Amino acid sequence: MEKISNSDKSQILIDALPYIQKYSNKIVVIKYGGNAMTNKELKDAVMTDIVLLSLVGIKVVLVHGGGPEINDMLKKLNIESKFINGLRYTSQETVDVVKMVLAGKVNKELVQLLAQHKGSAVGLCGIDGEMLTAEKKKNDDGQDLGWVGEITAVNTKPITDAIANGNVPVIATVATDSEGNTYNVNADTAAARIAAELGAENLILMTDIAGLLRDKDDPSTLMPKVNVSDVPFLRRQGIISGGMIPKIECCVEAVRRGVKGAVIIDGRVPHSILIEILSNEGIGTQFV
Repeated sequence: MEKISNSDKSQILIDALPYIQKYSNKIVVIKYGGNAMTNKELKDAVMTDIVLLSLVGIKVVLVHGGGPEINDMLKKLNIESKFINGLRYTSQETVDVVKMVLAGKVNKELVQLLAQHKGSAVGLCGIDGEMLTAEKKKNDDGQDLGWVGEITAVNTKPITDAIANGNVPVIATVATDSEGNTYNVNADTAAARIAAELGAENLILMTDIAGLLRDKDDPSTLMPKVNVSDVPFLRRQGIISGGMIPKIECCVEAVRRGVKGAVIIDGRVPHSILIEILSNEGIGTQFV
């Protein structure tokens, strides 16, 4: 790798200045998942990005999933993974495992990792301070999904308290209802709702794809910016299909609820968060 000259280094910082000013003191919600959560080099890059953004005065909220870890634990415990139309059926046994793995293992490992990168983080889950209240989610065709939750309310106080104390809130997406039942909540959906309730400047969904492509087999057809009003048309054209539908619905929902912008970025690219926030090019697809 060629050495960057000091004048180039200073130019990079000067180029980043307007973006640092734009986001200073603003909240950015990052949904962390996919390859960036399992590959060590990418994991380190994400943690470095979050620490750097925090130090320049950007308030980062990290919302995470943990599907592969949940699957591993279910396998170890001989509990069958069952899916209905792409959504995990969540039995009482499964929801206990989800709570244990997400809030007990993945969440604490991320807090620890941020600390190793000299960041200050606090681990929370949706049950803490009744942050996420949910009810049973019904599938479109009325099928029972077990303990899968639909968020009914967000209490932002535990999140804003953590930020006010100089910590990055790291949030596991399990929720509760008034009767004390626990629900498994989709992390993309939770991140979108949290971003909206916090009045975030930006919602960033990290994925394992470059963004929205006009032709899914051709990376050069990346659509850098999409107006939310064009989404129904893009769905009818088949440009938005399959696993992209729920992710894009989350972005649309966030923007409609007042988040300035929502973006799907490629988590397989090291430092994709910094490229998105602190450069003119950005990365991925922004919904406005």
